[in-house]
Amino acid sequence: MKLIVGLGNPGKTYARHRHNVGFMALERIAERHGLGPWRKRYRGLVAEGVIGGKRVMLLMPQTYMNDSGQAVGEAQRYLKIPERDIYVLHDEIDLGPGKLKVKAGGGNAGHNGLRSISAHVGNDYARVRIGVGHPGAKEAVVGYVLHDFSKADQDWLEPALDAIAEAAGWLAAGDEARFLTDVSRRLQNAQGSSRKEAGAAAAARAAGPSPAPAAKVAPAPPASPKVEPRPADAAQPAAAPRAEPPRGGSLADSLKRWLRGR
Repeated sequence: MKLIVGLGNPGKTYARHRHNVGFMALERIAERHGLGPWRKRYRGLVAEGVIGGKRVMLLMPQTYMNDSGQAVGEAQRYLKIPERDIYVLHDEIDLGPGKLKVKAGGGNAGHNGLRSISAHVGNDYARVRIGVGHPGAKEAVVGYVLHDFSKADQDWLEPALDAIAEAAGWLAAGDEARFLTDVSRRLQNAQGSSRKEAGAAAAARAAGPSPAPAAKVAPAPPASPKVEPRPADAAQPAAAPRAEPPRGGSLADSLKRWLRGR
């Protein structure tokens, strides 16, 4: 089993600090490989599972950075893990943003988390150094690392965390060289995709706005057939007037019949 440790300070206040990039990387590894749930053990939070066919335990010490060694030492003693099987992910101001190095043993470069771990487990564990850049002045270092990543940092931070998570199987297998090669390749691919997208966007801007699509005009409804009204006289044939018997003739006949009766 490999013990992969991420360094940082617990709590929401510190969650996006540059000093917490070790926590961020470990959380991305757990998410990518479906490890978890996180449980409280060894003065920290742990998640167990399999990466690349190898069993691993992820550990985020909850003792604050300066006492990280308490959690790592407790986990190492309980699990009986040799120093060479411990990987510690941490921030490194002496590396450019997004650059990585892996080294077993060596100095702690003033990193209090590493100093604490060395005091509790020895010095032969592997450091996975994640570059966050340098503020430019020694007196600015504390404020720099104990401050949130900037919006501009997201352009390299997110691809770096994704690449570390995707390549974590090589750490589980103990192959640091392949891990670094895999991370580098993934970052180059991500940068190439970003450049293509930026080039396409620039070309679109240079070409000017796309012509607006022609407005669709709904066809006019078919005209209703025009019906000419029939003239009133033609609507119905006029009824022939009924012949009235001549009033005069009728009276004469009546007189004749009356005279004959006399």
